[in-house]
Amino acid sequence: MTGQHPSDASNLHEPQQAAHGEARWPMAGAVIAAAVLTLLLPDDLRLGPRWALPLVEGLLLVALIAGDPIRISRRSAAMRVVSIALVSVLACGAIWSTLQLTDDLMHGGRETNSADALLQAGGSVWASTVLAFSLLYFELDSGGAAARAHHMPPTPALAFPQHLSPELNATHWRPRYIDYLYLGFTNATAFSPTDVMPLTPWAKIVMTVQSVVSLLILGLVVARAVNVFA
Repeated sequence: MTGQHPSDASNLHEPQQAAHGEARWPMAGAVIAAAVLTLLLPDDLRLGPRWALPLVEGLLLVALIAGDPIRISRRSAAMRVVSIALVSVLACGAIWSTLQLTDDLMHGGRETNSADALLQAGGSVWASTVLAFSLLYFELDSGGAAARAHHMPPTPALAFPQHLSPELNATHWRPRYIDYLYLGFTNATAFSPTDVMPLTPWAKIVMTVQSVVSLLILGLVVARAVNVFA
């Protein structure tokens, strides 16, 4: 009786692992939406020229799609670096816009004298932060989407309800981008964890930073808008 080669055994498991890969389009759609929001921002709230951040984000996104186009399942150091670079650019742009908007509110920028312009700018900045932080969670949790497609660690950085309540856990369940988008939205509106608990230091730090950023935007923008209307 001939023994089975180890590589043959690993090949048998490959289709099952690849089946857990997440579709690329939700993540790509979020990046495109964030780039569009950047283009809509007033010039003094944007980091660099109007075209700079969207161009960089677009090039990084194209590189990701070219390397792993349909489903996110390819584990590669180069792809990981590109993914981290993309979410870092998005997060830096969103935080910069928040700081500039805060400075304008404190010192009287152009958009702060009109309630409509202020709400539009504040809404765009706030939505940008939600998208940026959702992609940050998506990329950093459990080694990123490609790593999650092959293996979920026993103790993830972010504990979803399916982790906390085993009876809710479907077979081979993996968090998808929509789960991280929901996390980013609820953390930005409640200023604290809701149904997803941060378990590691980096997750607690990032969620704290997002809560502070969102509080600055919503608190200052709403207060200023009320004064303008009055």
